[in-house]
Amino acid sequence: MKQIKYLVFFIFLSVFTSCKNSKKSNLTLLSSEIPTDEALIYGQGVISTNNAMEFAITFNPEMSELFFTRRKQGGENEIYTMKLTEGKWSTPVKAFFTTNNRKHWDFEPHISPKGDLLYFGSLRPLNDTIKSSGMHQWYLKKEEDNWSQPIPLETPFVDRFVMYISSSEDNKLYFTSSENGKGGIYYTSRHQGQGVNITKMEKEINTGEDIAHPYIAPDESYLIFDGKRTSGFGDCDLYISFKENGVWTEAYNLGANINTEMCEMTASVSPDGKYLFFHRAGDKEDSGNIYWADFSKLKKDLLTKRNSN
Repeated sequence: MKQIKYLVFFIFLSVFTSCKNSKKSNLTLLSSEIPTDEALIYGQGVISTNNAMEFAITFNPEMSELFFTRRKQGGENEIYTMKLTEGKWSTPVKAFFTTNNRKHWDFEPHISPKGDLLYFGSLRPLNDTIKSSGMHQWYLKKEEDNWSQPIPLETPFVDRFVMYISSSEDNKLYFTSSENGKGGIYYTSRHQGQGVNITKMEKEINTGEDIAHPYIAPDESYLIFDGKRTSGFGDCDLYISFKENGVWTEAYNLGANINTEMCEMTASVSPDGKYLFFHRAGDKEDSGNIYWADFSKLKKDLLTKRNSN
């Protein structure tokens, strides 16, 4: 009798564990296949389409809201958004703050790790108190269940070219910028305000050509970026550097399962740390899709390889 009870218990436990493991996360609801060894197109036909270029996707901490950039062929960059309601993702629609002026396009959104700020780049004009023009970074604040109206980042960001902001848990910002005609990846210790210092990152990051689009881990334990180096597979590739004892390691190419002869860029990682998202260019102008890959496995393999050297 006791053996029968144990048998029933183990069968129940096995079924329960199997059901728990097979339950799809919010992010997997948008794709029929979950990536293992190779990167796959994400949200094919919904987010990633044949007649546009999609890139720079970001998720809120609950992974129930997302934003990404779409550039239709012959069109301009626009930010689209989707929400999860009752277990289903909504159809992509333009974000409410996206401009309808073709000259003032918006792109490359990023939600902070805490989910309280949403950054994006735009060519829209600044307000009357800030006299400047060109590319600037804006942000929205989360107010209960809604986002505020866009607010421009001010000094020192307004005085220089800044693109593709990524933020850590303590609001340290990493971004693409340039000085004296030389571009690269920079960071600052605070969101904005007086006394903010902008610092160019070390040569471990800023080596090669077209170094751009940093994604910083919430705890600043790693940085993913794209650029052209002799170790690359063709056009721009994705690289990762780890922070060890406060020092950035040499940057490692993410490998042939991620990088190809096409351009891979604008990486981000899901809030749960499981998946890497990035853009891979298509064979036509204004084409290419968002791909996703198993980041947990990729990160583990890269750390193992580094520790064995």
